[in-house]
Amino acid sequence: MSTAPMAVDAPKPPKLNLDEFISSGLSSTPPELHPFLNAFHDLHKRKLWHQLTLKLFQFFEHPLSKPYRVDVFEQFISDFETKINQLRLVEMGVAVAKEIDNPQTHLTFLTSLLSRIDTAKSQEAHVLLLATIAHTKLLFGDLEGTRTDMDAAWKVLDSLEGVENGVNAAYYGVAADYYKAKAEYAPYYRHSLLYLACVDPATDMSGDERLARAHDLGISAFLGDTIYNFGELLMHPILDALDGTPHEWIKKLLFTFNEGHIGKFEALAPLFPQEPILQENYAFLRQKICLMALIESVFKRTADNRTMSFQTIAEETRLPIDEVEHLVMKALSLKLIRGSLDQVDQKAMITWVQPRVLSREQIGGLAKRLEGWVNKLNNVEQRIAPEVLVSS
Repeated sequence: MSTAPMAVDAPKPPKLNLDEFISSGLSSTPPELHPFLNAFHDLHKRKLWHQLTLKLFQFFEHPLSKPYRVDVFEQFISDFETKINQLRLVEMGVAVAKEIDNPQTHLTFLTSLLSRIDTAKSQEAHVLLLATIAHTKLLFGDLEGTRTDMDAAWKVLDSLEGVENGVNAAYYGVAADYYKAKAEYAPYYRHSLLYLACVDPATDMSGDERLARAHDLGISAFLGDTIYNFGELLMHPILDALDGTPHEWIKKLLFTFNEGHIGKFEALAPLFPQEPILQENYAFLRQKICLMALIESVFKRTADNRTMSFQTIAEETRLPIDEVEHLVMKALSLKLIRGSLDQVDQKAMITWVQPRVLSREQIGGLAKRLEGWVNKLNNVEQRIAPEVLVSS
């Protein structure tokens, strides 16, 4: 068994000679790997394909197996690949492909494996492999090819139920990276959160990966033109990766936006030059914090107290009163609120505010409002109770 990766575009190897393959492996690999090879021989002879699959995963996880992984896959696993679970086969193939440095050889390895997967019988395996191929094309700068494979993967994935997390993670991960490359902030934000829902950041991501993901999610939340509720992100532990780093202020800014707190926004604005893209989009961010201040102001009010004067809105958003009408119209057009404007009396009648994922603090505020509502009901009950007793 050689340490050099086998060229995947070479002619298909002859039928496996098991004894010869194992003998060659034992003579060319470190002693630490010999128990695996002996187990391969025994399990293959006995046709215990499931147990053999588990042993192969253990082999691929061993650090000393790194130089031999491609050969084991191409010369050994390919002999019985139709007999094992196809999703597990693809998972091994994806892991092995990481050892192939040559871009074209890497891609050929994956597409060759894809051609051997029965899509109808192994849909999850097909999606995982398509998503992996899409990610490979993205790394090589082929955005068009990435999008084509993403769309093909989604067409299958969208029809499936009970999909394994690893398959979902592969799709949402490459989709997020694609939208990041395209600087499409809102789609990146959505797909990145879906990716995080499919993995355990503590075990499946390195510290650097968690920090990069938290940073990019923060930037996309600020710049996404349809994102006006950060609650789901604020409750995710991924943001803890920002603590104690030069990017910690991004976490503070996220909470500031979710609160619609303009004073805190202005206090953090001097840090924007650390992220040039935020500085370049300051005007947009200023409008966004004003919109979120308006949403928060409406949300905090009871349903019977949502007629607001332009003067009140101006004070809440720190805008000149002649800019309030435009701000409310913007909120209406984004469907953040529903209601109407009275330009003559300079009032906004708000009938609905967009449902939100609430932070703990906002849930606390809602609880106080519910408590007040219950108290009002109790007062009404106490007033009418004597009348009910008399009438009965």
